[in-house]
Amino acid sequence: MRIVGGRWRSRRIEPPADRRARPTTDRVREAWMSILGERLARARVVDLFAGSGAMGLEALSRGAASCDFVELSPESLAALRRNILLLSADGCRLHRADALRFAARLKALAYDIAFADPPYSTRHASSVAALFRGRPFARILGVEHHAHEDIGPGEHRRYGTTVLTFLEAP
Repeated sequence: MRIVGGRWRSRRIEPPADRRARPTTDRVREAWMSILGERLARARVVDLFAGSGAMGLEALSRGAASCDFVELSPESLAALRRNILLLSADGCRLHRADALRFAARLKALAYDIAFADPPYSTRHASSVAALFRGRPFARILGVEHHAHEDIGPGEHRRYGTTVLTFLEAP
């Protein structure tokens, strides 16, 4: 795995040792960042279901001000800590927590940008989208999910069997 763009472009990061983890491909991460574009500058970001931290680290590489990483798996948290150290990334906070419970406790517009990349087998993408629709905890939420999971209205971009859905706060 590597950082696709920004100040850490081409720097390698470590994937989690957890076999259940499914890292976002470089192609999809690049698409995600291109869609967000200038909105990343100085953004307060949360990376839900963070895994290796690739999404949040990519955002920091491209100018985000800070990122809170939310992950429950000890293996993923260990890889994430090593990746933050490897890049000497600042503006990072790690939260060992269930991402859905963490998001449910957030105040409205607590962040500028939220990433959510839950395991495809859990159908948590729909749950994150429902939480956001009830109380938008960021100005924009990007959710990665399998094409078979319908998470409702939003801006959908499909990349093979992967779909990125974007929801914006009213």
